[in-house]
Amino acid sequence: MSTIPHGAEPASAWVQRWSHLVTPGASVLDLACGNGRHARWFDSKGCLIVAVDISQSAIEAVKQALPACEAVLADIENNPWPLGQRQFDAVIVTNYLWRALMPKILDSMAPGGVLIYETFTDGNASVGKPSRADFLLRSGELLDICRDLRIVAFEDGFEDASQSHGQRFVQRIAAVRQAVLAESETKVPIRYKLGQ
Repeated sequence: MSTIPHGAEPASAWVQRWSHLVTPGASVLDLACGNGRHARWFDSKGCLIVAVDISQSAIEAVKQALPACEAVLADIENNPWPLGQRQFDAVIVTNYLWRALMPKILDSMAPGGVLIYETFTDGNASVGKPSRADFLLRSGELLDICRDLRIVAFEDGFEDASQSHGQRFVQRIAAVRQAVLAESETKVPIRYKLGQ
């Protein structure tokens, strides 16, 4: 069981591990941001943050902690996408799943953009919430959703309780929308350094 007060949790270990794929100064969308643990993490790396959540208190907490952050109060499940056609250098999503939004999430990645996604998967009902299939990824589902991206890392399995969370079944991915190179450009493969 978690011993860290709600709102004070550190950035997810998965997000921390793969955040080196996001360059300093990058634009970062923290979707379903909660109290802004990932917004704070990327702000500390010099990134420009747009944080979106349905909770007024969460958005207020983000605004207070990060005055320069663009904090957007929005019901992204029942209302139009609040960001129009904007694209970001990185999109971060943790502990959130609304399948109808997956195309919008992917469209929000700029060429060369990074997706770091982590949420609950099949089996989680056996250890706690969320337990509804609507909120649990199917085995390998993130791989299928991200099939047109360059997959840098993927995990799908069970995680024991830690100081920041209880037992859980999770699926996570770090992926890049590779920029299309012109024919005249050298096709030297980009080296995506594996996480620490």
